[in-house]
Amino acid sequence: MNVTTAIETRRSIKSYDASHKMTEAEINQLISLSMLSPTAFNIQHWRFVMVEDAALRQQIQEVSWNQAQVTEASALIVLVADVQAWAKQPERYWKDAPQAVQDFLVPAITQYYTGNPQAQRDEAMRSCGMAAMTMMLAAKEMGYDTCPMDGFDFDAVAKLLNLPADHIPTMFVTVGKATKEAWPRGGQLSINDVLIKNKF
Repeated sequence: MNVTTAIETRRSIKSYDASHKMTEAEINQLISLSMLSPTAFNIQHWRFVMVEDAALRQQIQEVSWNQAQVTEASALIVLVADVQAWAKQPERYWKDAPQAVQDFLVPAITQYYTGNPQAQRDEAMRSCGMAAMTMMLAAKEMGYDTCPMDGFDFDAVAKLLNLPADHIPTMFVTVGKATKEAWPRGGQLSINDVLIKNKF
């Protein structure tokens, strides 16, 4: 499947075959591809919480407006933003780069993010959003359907997952085999409605 086809055919699926299991190799492939998503300063702010425990998934469903896909999908992946990733051994993000690049970028990370909590949070959230899209397109190419979700109690999910204080749940991605097709597209805006050239 080429990228255009994956983009055109990816839809948000809410009904899954609850008996289907993804293999460990498939899960590793999906996460590995998602990890190729871009991040500011290559900080890789995302953490992927693969919720496998059935009882925990049921608890998460209860704080997610009881949406069935939380427990029926083959995989429930919670994308979590580590908002302090910039401060955690930043040299590791550029360890394979030439020394001149390391000498420039590693100090730049600290200079940019120190005392800038808005940027710390915004960049981590953007990174998770890009990773989620990569994940959904990769899943489509692998023959799976997905649904991005933000319909849940963020504080309750953070507590259920025992997240550290500097980690924020950003969204879920459910992955599995669809049992129902998505509704027809609700109404795409025209390109003239969304494309602005130069200035508003």
